[in-house]
Amino acid sequence: MSKLSGKSIIGFSRSDSDEVFTKAVNPATGENLEPQYFSASSDEVTKAVDLAEKAFPVYSNLPAAKRAEFLRKIAELIEEAGDAIAERGVQESGLPEARMRGETGRTTGQLRMFAALIEEGSWVDARIEKANPDREPLPKPDLRSMKRPLGPVVVFCASNFPLAFSVAGGDTASALASGCPVLVKAHHSHPGVAEIVGNCVDQAARDTGMPEGVFSLLFGGGRTIGVSMVEAPAVQAVGFTGSRSGGTALMKAAAGRQQPIPVYAEMSAVNPVVLLPEALKERGEAIAEGMLTSLTMGVGQFCTNPGLIFVPSDADPAFKQKLASLVAEAAGACMLNAGIAKAFKESTAAIAAIDGVETVATAKDAGDNCGSPAVFSVSVEKFLNNSDLEAEMFGPATLIVEGTVEEIEEAVSGLEGQLVGTVHGTEAEIKNYTSLVKALEGRCGRLVFNGFPTGVDVCHAMVHGGPFPATSDGRSSSVGTMAIDRFCRPVAWQAFPESQLPEELHNSNPLKIWRLVDGERSRDAL
Repeated sequence: MSKLSGKSIIGFSRSDSDEVFTKAVNPATGENLEPQYFSASSDEVTKAVDLAEKAFPVYSNLPAAKRAEFLRKIAELIEEAGDAIAERGVQESGLPEARMRGETGRTTGQLRMFAALIEEGSWVDARIEKANPDREPLPKPDLRSMKRPLGPVVVFCASNFPLAFSVAGGDTASALASGCPVLVKAHHSHPGVAEIVGNCVDQAARDTGMPEGVFSLLFGGGRTIGVSMVEAPAVQAVGFTGSRSGGTALMKAAAGRQQPIPVYAEMSAVNPVVLLPEALKERGEAIAEGMLTSLTMGVGQFCTNPGLIFVPSDADPAFKQKLASLVAEAAGACMLNAGIAKAFKESTAAIAAIDGVETVATAKDAGDNCGSPAVFSVSVEKFLNNSDLEAEMFGPATLIVEGTVEEIEEAVSGLEGQLVGTVHGTEAEIKNYTSLVKALEGRCGRLVFNGFPTGVDVCHAMVHGGPFPATSDGRSSSVGTMAIDRFCRPVAWQAFPESQLPEELHNSNPLKIWRLVDGERSRDAL
């Protein structure tokens, strides 16, 4: 593994701050990991923002092919650093090496996906309305529009994805693809991985001739360094994955600026699963086996974890019995850090203590910094009368809610916003319970039929978002190519000479992209 410095990356320079921030801790052993990490100074935060502001007009006007070259170079260098990332990532997160290598592949795949997207070019949604001087009662002007990047973007790394939602993860990839410089706030749980990947992005920027300031990586406290970055006037958007308290604090800071800016925050979800009677009768035990796998994947530390399971009270009992036996025999495992493990134990204890909640099964306590699977149950009547039962237990635990299908629909309709809603049933049942499915649609960003909520495919059609508090803006996605839309705004040019228009709007269509011309899709020249 290359030697780590513990220093922030400020444009093409390194921090010289001596203010101690943190050392990474191996959650499996409690060992402090070298090196010491230092917090960026307030002057360095200002410098990073200033560099990003100066880089924006240069970077945003580079040809898409040049930005795509940059993204692909980042992916290439991350792959070359794969062994170092796997070694350090296991030490910092407690995650297995296979997970670290899989997440490395997802990260490089995202970067290349966005590179291909911007090279093809149609994502800008170019629209042209040709002039009609003879239109009555008023002449029609020539009007052309497309998406343009917002400006410098601040990205906060996630605790549970050291790669795919961190330094060069989906937020960074989509922002860079759109033409926005990125300032990354590293997460204290995995600073070493952050520095390795940050060095890759920095080197890629140099190798491909990007302007200084297109990328910076800062270490320091989220409520000091992070908030000061969000409040900087040059910053135009924020990407965040983490707790509801952290996300809402950033939303408040962004809204309180003289110029408010959007915060795209993914915060909390319990991702309801609805099990219908025929499905339970036909394959209740098989559903239980799949549910355990989904529940315990990554020690339950996924935002798509199935935290609520709605079961008809008169349904076949095989599912509940099987899930209870599986959970009782399951093994706990090391969680990402001591804080997450502590919060998980506190949240499960709080649920268990609520009046009317039955502890169906728990696995043997695996010790400090570990999460042990647990399943609880409660009547839908109790659930509807106590909003605390909707609280996220970030870890391998779930709550079964039992009632009639009609009561379940009422409960689903009253849920907070969620990332994923799942239904297990037959096609005939789905037809009979259309209103229940519609209720799920109203609360969730993605619907799954006869599957499980964990596992987010990184592709063009994916929606990883949902109504508040799953995300701060349910009209967006943080995964897939729709993520690029978060960091753009539409701009229209009326009656401008072609020489002053972006190439995407030229009559000759030199980039050969799909455009909406007078209301019809076309790649033809005008």
